[in-house]
Amino acid sequence: MLEDVLKSIVEMEEEEAVNKAKEYLEGGGDAQKLLEVCRDAMGKIGERFEKGEYFLSELILGGEIFKEIMEFTLPKIKGGSEKKLGKIVLGTVKEDVHNIGKDIFKVFAEASGFEVIDIGIDTPEEKFVEAVKEHKPDIVGMSCLITAGVTSMKKTVDKLKEAGLRDGIKIIIGGGRVDESVKEYAGADAWADDAAKGVRLCKQLLGMEV
Repeated sequence: MLEDVLKSIVEMEEEEAVNKAKEYLEGGGDAQKLLEVCRDAMGKIGERFEKGEYFLSELILGGEIFKEIMEFTLPKIKGGSEKKLGKIVLGTVKEDVHNIGKDIFKVFAEASGFEVIDIGIDTPEEKFVEAVKEHKPDIVGMSCLITAGVTSMKKTVDKLKEAGLRDGIKIIIGGGRVDESVKEYAGADAWADDAAKGVRLCKQLLGMEV
């Protein structure tokens, strides 16, 4: 049954995946195992995207299927029993209101076991600083899809330095305007141009994957 759930998610069979997941749980299935299968499926979707076999539309649909199944699965998992890989504060930087890339990354990160605090779009530097102080994340993720956002990323990193918070966190940037030179300019630790790669890099930053 779990193999069927995995296959249905990877093949984008939304109704089939949701129904099989419900059937599995109603039959006394293990919610934690179902969660792990959903994560595996998201990983496979990410791999297909990286190979060019899937596109943005599939990533979005995969995320929607995942969220739909999680809505009725997570309540069945006892609070605190699930170990998180780490905590990420995530936002689209000031002057940029794009959220698709950020939202897809959030789904993939949560599917991989990260706790994600999403602080929204057009996020001023001060809000990133406040969120880091409040939530004490392991990683800060910044997204931008327009050129103006590159300057905002650098300003945000500088503000975190001024607040004495930079050394305690890893910073990853993502979006259509980022590359190695932007990473160096902004002072980030890593950059990614897609969600699956971003999650893999987050694990690497925390020493979990080579």
